[in-house]
Amino acid sequence: MNSLISVGVSSCLLGNPVRYDGGHKRDRYVTDILGRYFRFVPVCPEVECGLPVPREAMRLIGDADDPQLVTNRTGVDHSAQMKEFCASKVVELENEDLCGFIFKRASPSSGLYRVKLYHPSGHAQKNGRGLFAAAVVKHYPHLPVEEEGRLHDALLRENFIERVFSYRRWKDFLQDKPDYKKLIRFHTRQKLLIMAHSPQHYTALGKLVAEGKKKPGDQLLAIYEERFMEALSVFSTVKKNKNVLHHIMGYFKEELTHDEKAELLEVIGEYGKSMVPLTVPLTLVNHYVRKYDVSYLKNQFYLAPHPAELMLRNHV
Repeated sequence: MNSLISVGVSSCLLGNPVRYDGGHKRDRYVTDILGRYFRFVPVCPEVECGLPVPREAMRLIGDADDPQLVTNRTGVDHSAQMKEFCASKVVELENEDLCGFIFKRASPSSGLYRVKLYHPSGHAQKNGRGLFAAAVVKHYPHLPVEEEGRLHDALLRENFIERVFSYRRWKDFLQDKPDYKKLIRFHTRQKLLIMAHSPQHYTALGKLVAEGKKKPGDQLLAIYEERFMEALSVFSTVKKNKNVLHHIMGYFKEELTHDEKAELLEVIGEYGKSMVPLTVPLTLVNHYVRKYDVSYLKNQFYLAPHPAELMLRNHV
């Protein structure tokens, strides 16, 4: 991919002074690392819906399915104003070709998970979702979404970024006059990546593609997109990756020398025991793929689903 991938982001995470107190929450990982690969589309729902900076802090109250956005001290209800903005903004964002969205943790407008929701008694539970975040998730059900705080967890970070790059590949596929043969080629290149996330989806997607001619083209693509992104949202594990690595060995087991096979089995075993990160056996696999020119594996995105510079597979 030669161009930056469009990703929505809570504006304050880029260092913009839009928070209720006039400050910001710049996240260096977002701006300095992900900013090398993503074109950020900043959104501050509270400012863009017409509220000033600074402003009175707000919170969610009431029902988790339909919370109200109310100021903390004076009790002014901004729910209608915010919901009207959300309804128009999610449509406007269709022009941005988004492949992901990074939200501000705990925000009553943008928090994605465990936002404080207050009951009339004053008791709060962390079971709410910000109004804008909820609108984005509803309007874009397949869009990879995450909070900036959770990106500092290695597994969550890897899963989110992998989904962003995969969604970009899918969108590129859709823009290239897709047909049944092209879908087969697309799916073939994703097979091992899907297997590493969900063997169940791997089987289901294989069956879907194999029987694809029985469905109208648009319906087939819609179902595939839903199940493909659903598969990638399932977390890969050491066990599933180890299974894929052994599966990969089958493609060049006849070419490998006795020592090469023993070495590869050894590092896969070390990975299985969490002694080395996934990048170690994959580096050796990639070496053998190039050495023995295994064309099928050369085309597998599992071996390079995102830029190596992000070092997403370097954790143990």
